[in-house]
Amino acid sequence: MTILPSPITEELRSNIRGRVWVPTDSGFDDIRRPWNLAVDQDVSAVVEAADAADVVALVRLASSRNLSIATQPSGHGATGRTAGSILLRTGHLNSIDIDPTTMIARIGAGVRSGDLQRAAAAHGLTALPGSSPVVTVTGAALGGGLSWFGRSFGWMADSVRAFDVVEANGNAHRVTPSADPDLFWALRGGGGDLAIVTAVELQLRAAPKVFGGRQLWPATHARQVAEVYRSMTVKAPDALSLWLELLSFPGAEPLIAIDSTFLGDEATARSLMSETDDLPAPLSDTRAVMSAANLGSITAEPTAPGPGRSRAELLTALDDNALDALLAEPIAPLMSVQVRHLGGALSQPSDSPHGPLVEPYAVYMFGVPATAEISESIVNKQAAVANSLPISGRKPVTFLNPSEDLTDALPAASIERLRLLKTQRDPERVIRGNFSVLDSVIAGD
Repeated sequence: MTILPSPITEELRSNIRGRVWVPTDSGFDDIRRPWNLAVDQDVSAVVEAADAADVVALVRLASSRNLSIATQPSGHGATGRTAGSILLRTGHLNSIDIDPTTMIARIGAGVRSGDLQRAAAAHGLTALPGSSPVVTVTGAALGGGLSWFGRSFGWMADSVRAFDVVEANGNAHRVTPSADPDLFWALRGGGGDLAIVTAVELQLRAAPKVFGGRQLWPATHARQVAEVYRSMTVKAPDALSLWLELLSFPGAEPLIAIDSTFLGDEATARSLMSETDDLPAPLSDTRAVMSAANLGSITAEPTAPGPGRSRAELLTALDDNALDALLAEPIAPLMSVQVRHLGGALSQPSDSPHGPLVEPYAVYMFGVPATAEISESIVNKQAAVANSLPISGRKPVTFLNPSEDLTDALPAASIERLRLLKTQRDPERVIRGNFSVLDSVIAGD
C-alpha cells in the first residue's frame, strides 16, 4: 500500500472540503473498495469531493505534486490499475435539474441511473437507463453506454449535449460540440482518461407509456424459448428491446428468461411478443405497464457490491450453431449468460469513439468467484463459450473486464486519436481512467 508523505496528506485535508482518507485511517479499506470486490485497488488516499471546487483543488494539488487521480463515482468498471493513485469519489455531486419543456437534464457526475429515472418519470420522460439502477449515468456515458432504449435512441453518449470537466491542468470548463469538439468526441465513449467530469447535460426522451418485465421458464424449455426469442428479434421494431437470460443459481434448477421493454402501449407490446403465448406456461410473468422509474427492477441485478468475473462479446449472428453453443451444456459455474438484441439506432452512424454498433447481438457472461478454483473455472467456461460463438472480436467499453483494454472495444483509428489527445492534454498522466488509452496496445505496435 502506497503511503503519501504527511505534508501532502495535510495539504489534501486543508484544501478539500469533503472527506479525505489515508491508509492509516479507520474505514480506509472499505472506502477504497470498488463495486466488484474481486478487484483489489492499491491507492494512496481516497477523496470524497463535496463539490466541483473540490475536484479543481484536488487536480491542481495532484498536478503540482506529480500524483495521479483515479475517478470512480460508485466503483463500477474498476480494473485495479490504480497503484499509488488518489481515488476520487464523486458520489456527492448528485444534483438533478430537469427542464420538462426542453426535455434536458443537467446532472452531477455522481447521479445514479435509478435516481435520474425517478426524477425524469415524474415528467413523463426517460433517460437511457441500462439494466442496473445503481450505475452512475456519467460513468456509463463515458463508456458509450448501452440502454434498454438504445435500439430507439442509440448510445447513451449520443444523448449527451455537454460536459462540465476539470482537465489535468486544474482548469474547469464546459465541453460541447462547438466548444472543444475533440474532447467532446473523446468523452462520449472513449473512457474517463482525458478529464474528470463533474456534471453532464443530456437530452431526455418522452416516455408516456412503458411496458416491460420478465417471463421465466425452467431450462428444460430452453431451446423452444431461445428460438422464439430469436424469431421475435428478427421482427422487432426499434421500440421493443428483448434480452435472453440463461440463469443458474446455486442450489436451484437452471432457468431461462426473456426480459423485455417496449416504449408504447400494452396491447401493442403483447401483440409483438405473442409468440411467447405458444410456449409452455412460464413459472412467472412480471410484464406490465410500468413507470420508466422502475426499469432497473426487471433483471433484478444486485444493488450492493460483490465479487464477480465477467466477459462480453459481440455476436455477428444468432443462428442455429450459436444457439447450440449457448444451450448444449449447463452454464455452471457461470451464474448468468445474457444475450441482448442490438440493432436499430445503435447500428446507425455515431460520431463517437466506438462508432456504430453493427453487430446484431451482444452476449454477457457472469460468475461469482467464491474461490480461486471457481474463479479459474469461470474464466475457462467463458472462454469456451466465446470460442464456440460467432464473435466479432470487439465489445462495448462498459462491458470490458479488468484483463482487457480499450483496443478490445474501440477501432484502431479511435485509439490513435485518443492517444494523441492524451499526450496533448495530460502528458504527465495526472488523470487515470479505469482503462488508460496509453496502456492499450494496438496489434502491430
